[in-house]
Amino acid sequence: MAGFRSLARQVRDPRCDLALRRYSLRKCLERFAPYGHRATWDHLCTRWGFGPEDRSPDPARLVAALGELEEARSVWLAYEAEFAKRRKKEKHDGLRRPGSVDDWHRLTWGGFGVAWCDDPRLHPGEPLAEVLRRLITALERPPGSVCPVCHGSRLVWRYDLDHEPSSGPVCADCGILVPEPVLSPEALARSRRTSVLVSA
Repeated sequence: MAGFRSLARQVRDPRCDLALRRYSLRKCLERFAPYGHRATWDHLCTRWGFGPEDRSPDPARLVAALGELEEARSVWLAYEAEFAKRRKKEKHDGLRRPGSVDDWHRLTWGGFGVAWCDDPRLHPGEPLAEVLRRLITALERPPGSVCPVCHGSRLVWRYDLDHEPSSGPVCADCGILVPEPVLSPEALARSRRTSVLVSA
């Protein structure tokens, strides 16, 4: 099975059939898709101006979309390397039990669904790398009361998400499943109350 870098080479290779280049970009999303496969694909199509079902998109647009995906992946891989280094030191110092950020991180290892968007048409419009930088910054500071990506305060607790965890606070503005460790207990309680009000 081809890895991310091998697939990225195929997307860039002008000797490859255009359909294969498009297919290879889609396959890259099986290795790294911050919003989930469908929402990340919709994001790339929207930002780079080709249709989700377009079988012969402009090759330059495919390469540009790949570039955005690669930049975001490098941001996430750098975070994972720092995370692994920190956990190794903590274990060496006798801290064996991981915290809530570590529990969340375990579910997103490899970068799939880091900023999960259950609705594939509702996702942040900013570049993927910027969204991940905002999320990582939020994970490294004390919990707050708003979405770390768009700073929206309309957080709604949703159930039956197509992701793990299967429930949690979703930003009604940008669509991401906000990691619980970045939100204060008050913000989490408010999102749960909002869920009750929405479903009532």
